[in-house]
Amino acid sequence: MDQPASPIPGHLSRELFALLPEAPALLVLDFDGVLTDDRVYVSEDGKESVCCTRGDGMGTTLLRRAGFPVLVISTEKNPVVAARCTKLKVECVQGVADKTADLRRLLQDRGIDPARVIFVGNDVNDIGCARIAGASFAVADAHPLLKLAVKGVLSHPGGRGAVREVAELILTKLGHEIVYNESDRTR
Repeated sequence: MDQPASPIPGHLSRELFALLPEAPALLVLDFDGVLTDDRVYVSEDGKESVCCTRGDGMGTTLLRRAGFPVLVISTEKNPVVAARCTKLKVECVQGVADKTADLRRLLQDRGIDPARVIFVGNDVNDIGCARIAGASFAVADAHPLLKLAVKGVLSHPGGRGAVREVAELILTKLGHEIVYNESDRTR
């Protein structure tokens, strides 16, 4: 494993970095409002689509390349959730009625200590998951009640860089350089 990066890159918050678990094991994301900008586009035939940013996709790719697992958990049943997660090669649990109960069960089944989990959400149905996770963050444009329940608020809004921000915090915590190509590494 790479040595911890020092110093923390200037574009990242030292305060948010300090909230991460010492040995993070899993990043759990809500979908709507975290990987998307929380808007839905509905065509005349009723088909829904959402807006995501490629920068957030790069964040999940960088984590995957570093061997760090990412999981999306969502109450949404629309196939767009699975489609985006498939494209990002991110595990997805969707259509759940109670995200908190499902996250508890998932962590127990996998033997993952909740203290090593990082959760990112945007709305009141994420409060329970935020309370379970060792580190919990709200996107910048999250519901005020979630902002009160989490340990930190990201500087970027949902669907516009929040996932990239937390991905870079995690990579830095793990001591990984934030680069895509191996030939671009400086150490």
